[in-house]
Parts: sequence; C-alpha cells; structure tokens
Amino acid sequence: MSNAIYLGVVGVGGVGTAFLSQLARLPNAPKLVLLARSSQTLLAPTPAYSPAIPAADWATASAAPSLTKTGAMPAEEIATYLASAPGRAILVDNTSDLNLAKAYPTFLKKGISVVTPNKKGFSDDLSLWKDIFASAAEGKALDLVATGDQVTRIEGVFSGTLSFLFNTFAPASGSSNAQWSAVVAQAKELGYTEPDPRDDLNGMDVARKLTILARLAGLDVARPDSFPIESLIPNELAGLPSSADGIAQFMARLPEFDAQMAGIKEAAEKQGKVVRYVGSIDVPAKKVKVGLEYFDKDSAIAGLKGSDNIISFYTQRYGANPLIVQGAGAGGEVTAHGVTADLAKAIERLK
Repeated sequence: MSNAIYLGVVGVGGVGTAFLSQLARLPNAPKLVLLARSSQTLLAPTPAYSPAIPAADWATASAAPSLTKTGAMPAEEIATYLASAPGRAILVDNTSDLNLAKAYPTFLKKGISVVTPNKKGFSDDLSLWKDIFASAAEGKALDLVATGDQVTRIEGVFSGTLSFLFNTFAPASGSSNAQWSAVVAQAKELGYTEPDPRDDLNGMDVARKLTILARLAGLDVARPDSFPIESLIPNELAGLPSSADGIAQFMARLPEFDAQMAGIKEAAEKQGKVVRYVGSIDVPAKKVKVGLEYFDKDSAIAGLKGSDNIISFYTQRYGANPLIVQGAGAGGEVTAHGVTADLAKAIERLK
C-alpha cells in the first residue's frame, strides 16, 4: 500500500464549499478522488484513482471528460470505492445527514477514517455511538476523539446563533430596547440562524453538542432528548409547518410574544444580572440540562460578544479554575476551519 492518502468529500453546501476552498490551500493536501452532492457524484477513475479532482475548481471540473460522473451514491458504495484506493482513505462528511452518519461504522471497519462536523452520528442513539468507536478500533481508523484528566463539570454557551441573540437582546454592557422578534429577524437575515429559526430556538443543536460532550466525559446519555431542554419557541407557534409558508407565519407572529422574553430579561436585570442560553453537564450527579440561566454581568459568559461561544471545563486537574475555550461560534468558514484542522491531524497521524 502506498503512502498516498485519498480523500472523499460528501456535501458541498455552505460548510462544504468553504472546506474545499481551504483544502485547495492546504500544504500536501490528500488526493481528492470523490466529491458527492445530493444528486451527483464526481469520481477519479479507477483503477489508478487519477486524475484527482481539483478542489479549487471542483465546480467546473465536473465537465471534465477525464473524471467519472454518476448519480447519488449510497454510503456503502462510497465506502467500497474509497477502501479500494491504493493507500489510506479519509471520508469528510460536511452534511447533517443522519443516514450517512449511521454508516460511519461501515467506513471505519474498512479502515477509512472519518472527519466531520456532523453531530448526529455522535449524538443519536447510544448504540450508534458505541458502534462507531468499536468499528474505529476494529478498522484501525481515526475518529479524532481523545480524552484525558477527569471531567467534573462542563458549562457554557454552545450556540453561536443563541449567543448572538442574547448578546444583542440583553447585553451586559447596558440595557437594550431591542425586541426579541426583531433580534431573531436580524440573526436570520445575517445567516446566523437555520432557514427555519425554530431549529435553533428549540435547543436541539445545543442538546446534541451536550450529548457528545457528556458521553466523552463518561456518561451514557441515551439521546439528546433524554434530558431537560428549554425551548424558546412559543407553544402556540411550535406546531406551524416547516414549509416556507410555515416559517413566514412563525416570523410574522413572533412579535406577539415579545413581552414574554422582555419579562425574562427584566427579571434578570432586577437582580443585576443578564440572561443567557447555556448547557451544563454535572458528571458526578449524572445530570445534563439546556436552557436559560442568569449570570452576573462581570462573568465570562455574560461578557461574550457577537456570536462567540464559550465553554468552561472543570476537571480534577484544573480544580475550581476551569479551562476556558472561547471563540467564534457561527458561520461556514469557521466550521470548515475546524474540519480542515481535523483533516490535517488525521493526515499527520496516518503518515
């Protein structure tokens, strides 16, 4: 087997497009031999797996006669194609597709390493989580998850979208007259929310991240909906359809509930605090929760700016002074950067 590394990429949406741009600038980048979209798959021809797909010009390369073009490929076929490459292979999944995530064990058992921002595979049923790690060990692939020390508590703001909403709605630097619905509309216009803002406001994105961290900390969390999650969607609007018309109705009716959010903000201000949407994990107590909490205005969480996230890790090693990780939490370029960084780590460990 050669020392060459062969790369398959699935998903060329916002994150995927940004990732391909970063891949094109990556020194000693692996050979891109598969690029899959929802309706088309672009392949380097076998058996030589050459020429490779140019990451910088992938859109125009689909017309090149030297490359193979086909329709959507099932995950099993993608795994077979990558496993046949004359070197180590890596799958980069830039989707949020649960079905593809459920196929990770198939890739890993074939020795194909997985790099992904897709949270669903690691936060769905606990059985899938265990299968992924068992398969990685069996196939000697890389899942890029390692733990150390002993975590006792994790707390923080895990959603760049919700960070922006509350930093704008209830800034620690002073009072704001902004209406909740107007801030949500602003975030949607800036592209910080999902197309349907309810996918952010229901707290499930934060819950999936908490599920992954809790499992890494040693807790057997069954699913993201197995612990308390406080939704910010008014009950009266939760049942609206997820269609374009339903989203429009939600945005049009959201101002009816501004008073509820204003009341929460004012209650915090009366205590000299601000309200933030956070997730927390208490490892000894085996408790995970997601929702609104009040924080002193001089706290690190209250002082966040823009769409930054912040996570505090309390461990036996760090004691009462947590390890704090803080930085940008929203946007395709930022997410893609994390994928590119993990890919670079995988390449280094495979060589």
